[in-house]
This record gives sequence, structure tokens and C-alpha cells, in this order.
Amino acid sequence: MRNILLKVSYDGTDFCGWQRQDDLNGGEAERTVQGEIEKALFKVHKQKINLYGSGRTDSGVHAYGQAANFYSPVESIPAANYVRALNAFLPDDVRILEASEVGEDFNSRKNATSRVYRYFISFGDAVSANNSRFTWFVPKYTPNLERLNHFSSCLRGELDCASFAASGDDSVSTNRYIDDAHFFIQKDLWGNDLLVFQIEANAFLWKMVRTLTGTLVNLDKTAAAPDSMEKILNVKDRTKAGVTAPPQGLFLYQIKFDGIRRHA
Repeated sequence: MRNILLKVSYDGTDFCGWQRQDDLNGGEAERTVQGEIEKALFKVHKQKINLYGSGRTDSGVHAYGQAANFYSPVESIPAANYVRALNAFLPDDVRILEASEVGEDFNSRKNATSRVYRYFISFGDAVSANNSRFTWFVPKYTPNLERLNHFSSCLRGELDCASFAASGDDSVSTNRYIDDAHFFIQKDLWGNDLLVFQIEANAFLWKMVRTLTGTLVNLDKTAAAPDSMEKILNVKDRTKAGVTAPPQGLFLYQIKFDGIRRHA
């Protein structure tokens, strides 16, 4: 069996998240990214093929660089050809960008050393229609990059992130190792400024990135005291953090496999 690694992009707007959700009552299953790719894999291989993702994204969340692997019983298809073969059967809101053969023991979740997310924010008087599906519009807001990056500077190293975990998170531990967190301004294709929050960590709690984003933006909007974010982090109480930013601004941007392997 050959082990094939895919780089996947998707517009998560019309999906019920990444993870396949079978309907146990015999009805039609929810539409998910994993489910759509597994349908395409079935058409290519004429048999059921399981897909293993590097992580789950929620409803409405997008990806530029999701990683997933599957085991193929077919020897005749060059790995790179899976890009064209799978895209031929996939809907337009899911695209395979790359495909390569990896070792038999490789697992896209277990071998991932860090995950990079980017959250995109529109601001000003109105949001461009081109950006409404892919950004969080914060009206009448002028971001202060210096202040935002000061607030996010405490998000480094091994941290207890309980203040940013959604109710119902079933993680064994709320500790995560954050490699980097910072804000920058990026131009979109039409020349509009977007505020971008990028964060890299070994793993994330449920809705953690969206809660961090909502908290940091609120601290900036209210010109909160310089130590406000550090206090919220240290109190380990979700009620002290800010709102959870909506899903449409969030992208799983990159999965890294070449760093230091830390706890799950």
C-alpha cells in the first residue's frame, strides 16, 4: 500500500467542518470536506479509501494548507497525478494543491509538529463584497498594530490556554506550545487593507484561535491597559476573555512536519 500525502485548500462556507459526519439514522450525511474527498477517492479507486487529516476545522472555517494522507492500493498512478485525478471529481470549493508519496508510517496528524492559522479582518466603513465570505468585518475600527502586537507578545512558549477554550472542549490538557503570534497588514487583490492575525502552535483548543482574535481586537478597540492580555491568560477563566470571532475569517494556513515534536 502506498501512502499519499495531500495538500488541500477549501472554502469552508458551505461545509459542516472538515470531519466526516455519517448519519447514523440512515439519512443524508452532513456535507464535510473529508467526506467530499473520500467520495472522490472512491471514484478513483473503485473502493472505500479512508482519509486522515492533520486536524479538524469547524463549520465555516477555510483552509489554504490542510494536510491529509490516505493509503492507495494502486501502484500505477504517479503520486503527483492525484492532484488532477481527485480535482476532476471534487466540487469547486475543495481543491487538491499537491500530492506526494510518503513513508508507510507517516500520519498527517501524528507527524505534524506545528499548525499555522491566519485570521483575516476587514475594517473601516464597509467590507468589500469580495471579502465578505473570508473576513470578519469590524466596522469603525482602525487597528493599532503596535498595541495589538504588544498584547499578543505574551503568547509564546508553553502556556495554559484555558481562558481561550470553548465550553465543551474535551482536550485532556489545556496546555499548548505557541511558537509565534503576531499581527500584520496585508493588501487584498483589490488594494484594500486587511488586518491579519497569524499564530503557530503545536495544536489548538476548540475555537482557541477565534477566541484569541476576538479578545485581542477588543483590547485594541478599547485601548486596554498594556498588561490586560497577560492577566486574561493567567487567570485561566474563559469568562474573562472576549468574544469568539466568527468562523469565516479563519484559515488553516500551513501544516509543518519539520519542527520539534511536542505534546498533543
